[in-house]
Amino acid sequence: MTAPLCRLYLITPPRLDDLAAFGHVLAHALDAGDVAALQIRLKDVDDAIVAAAVDALSPIAAARDVAVILNDRPDLAAKLGCDGVHIGQDDGSYAEARRLMGRDRIVGVTCHDSRHLAMEAAEAGADYVAFGAVFPTGTKDAKTRCELEILSIWQETMETPCVAIGGITVATAREVARAGADFVAISAGVWSYGDGPAAAVKAINAEIETGAAERGG
Repeated sequence: MTAPLCRLYLITPPRLDDLAAFGHVLAHALDAGDVAALQIRLKDVDDAIVAAAVDALSPIAAARDVAVILNDRPDLAAKLGCDGVHIGQDDGSYAEARRLMGRDRIVGVTCHDSRHLAMEAAEAGADYVAFGAVFPTGTKDAKTRCELEILSIWQETMETPCVAIGGITVATAREVARAGADFVAISAGVWSYGDGPAAAVKAINAEIETGAAERGG
């Protein structure tokens, strides 16, 4: 079976106050359509809270063959047995993240709107590079805005997969996939979707499949 040209990369809400309740919501969302990865993104909280989230959510993801990526903290990601880590430009070096995670786990790198940073990360061995924010977003204070053209150029010239992130919704997922994203990273566009997260995952999958097919055609 041919692998999809573009897949959904799901990011948790910024707060998870009730892990049991969120676990049920997550399970339904993951059952609604293809999801490549779940990034656990909890900023400015104690390590114990992050560990509890990983402990609660990893089995749900693993049962559905969804990779668990921890944001920012390669030390914790390695300690907690996550499938990978996502690091920003201020979260230490790629080399240190790779040393902590080992060769067999995923290390992705935020590259904002810079092909130069992305090429450096790719040449160093990053498993993916992330460009954004492609649209305005309220989930985080995005440092840069990234034109969709960068995805097209990257797709045409580089082999390392690229992730598009920032303000992507059901309404915009198709154009992001068509532009060249290998993965479409979404948080609020799923969790705040009017018909619920499961409906969002289903709709986003339909949109990115169409967009990727238009690109491929």
